[in-house]
Amino acid sequence: MRYALIIAGGSGTRLWPMSRASQPKQLIPFIGGKSLLRLAYDRLNGLVPASRRYVCAGRQHAAAVGRALPGFSPDRFLGEPAGRDTLNAVGYGAAVIAQQDPAAVIAVFTADHIIEPVAEFRRVVERGFRLVEQHPETLVTFGIAPTEAATSYGYLQLGDSIGNSARIVTQFKEKPDAATASAYLQAGARHYLWNSGLFVWRASTLLACIRRYEPASSEGLAQIGRAWPTARRESVVNRVFPALKKISVDYAVMEPASRDPQVRVAAVPMPLKWIDVGTWPKFAETCTQDAQGNALGAERPLLLDTRGTLVASSDPRHLIATIGCENLIIVHTPDATLICRKDDAEVLKELHRLVGERHGDALL
Repeated sequence: MRYALIIAGGSGTRLWPMSRASQPKQLIPFIGGKSLLRLAYDRLNGLVPASRRYVCAGRQHAAAVGRALPGFSPDRFLGEPAGRDTLNAVGYGAAVIAQQDPAAVIAVFTADHIIEPVAEFRRVVERGFRLVEQHPETLVTFGIAPTEAATSYGYLQLGDSIGNSARIVTQFKEKPDAATASAYLQAGARHYLWNSGLFVWRASTLLACIRRYEPASSEGLAQIGRAWPTARRESVVNRVFPALKKISVDYAVMEPASRDPQVRVAAVPMPLKWIDVGTWPKFAETCTQDAQGNALGAERPLLLDTRGTLVASSDPRHLIATIGCENLIIVHTPDATLICRKDDAEVLKELHRLVGERHGDALL
C-alpha cells in the first residue's frame, strides 16, 4: 500500500525571531493563516489516505502537531527525542511502517515548501508512486529546474530517460560551490536539476540501502522497528535514536545509491512553483507584494517611501511603519525584533548563536 511520511524537524534558525525552539518554522501559521506542516499535509489529499500519513518531528512538538492537523492520530506521530538529520528521520519512518506492511511504498515530504499548483503536484507524485510500484529497486527523487546558481541546494546530474516521466540520476552533488553551481545552471535543466528533498521508495529498498551503506544506523533503526508494536517502544526509541549517526539521507543513501548496481536512482521532474521557505527572502516570495516591491507579511503595514522591504509580524494588531527604507527585512514578535539588509539574511545563523550566548535560551 501507499504511505506518506512528512518530515517536520529542523530548528529554522534563519527564520528567527518568529521561528523558536518551542514553535519552529513548520508550525508557525504564517502562510495565509496556515503552517507549512498543514499545507504539506493537505497537499496529500487524494494521494494518500489520512490513515496512512505519518509525521516525524521532535517529540516535544507532539501536541503542537496535533493542533496543527485536525483529526491527526497520535499513533502516526514519530517523535524524535533528538535531532539526528534526515537519514534517521526517513529510516525511522520506514522501519515503523515496514513493521506493519513489508511491501509499503512510502512518499517522503518535508514541511518546508510552498508547491503550486497542487493538482499538478499530485499528478507528479502519482508518477513517482507508479514508477516505484513497477520497479521496486528504484529510489525516486523529484527534481526542480534551477532558477539561480544556488549553493544551498543539492543537484541531480541526469542520465538516460525512463519512459516519458523520469531520468536516471548519475550523480548527486550536495551543495556545490558557487562556480560549480553556476556551471550547472548554464548546462540547463536537461542536465541538472535541484534535489527537492522529496522522495518515493519501497520501505524495504530504503532499509536495504541503509544496511549496505550505514550498517550501524541500520541496526539501531531495526531495533526501533521491532519494538514499535510493543510496550517497549518509547524506551527503545529513547535509548537508540539519540545515539544514531547524524547524517543526511542524501549523503548516506542517495549519493552511494547512484553508483550502486543493485538499485536505481531516478529523478521525476517537478515543473512547479517550488519555494523552500527557509529564509526571510524566501518567505517574502509567499507574501502579497505592493507596487513598490514590498512584501507584506504583517496585518498593519504603513510604508512611506519604502521599496523592496519585507515587513512581518506575529501580532495582527501591531503596526509596522517605515520611512525611506530599501531592501530591508523587518520582523516583529512580542519579545524580539529583527532588522537587517536582505543580502545579510544568511548571517542570521550567527546572530541566532549570539542571541543564545548573550540572552539565554528564552529567546531561541
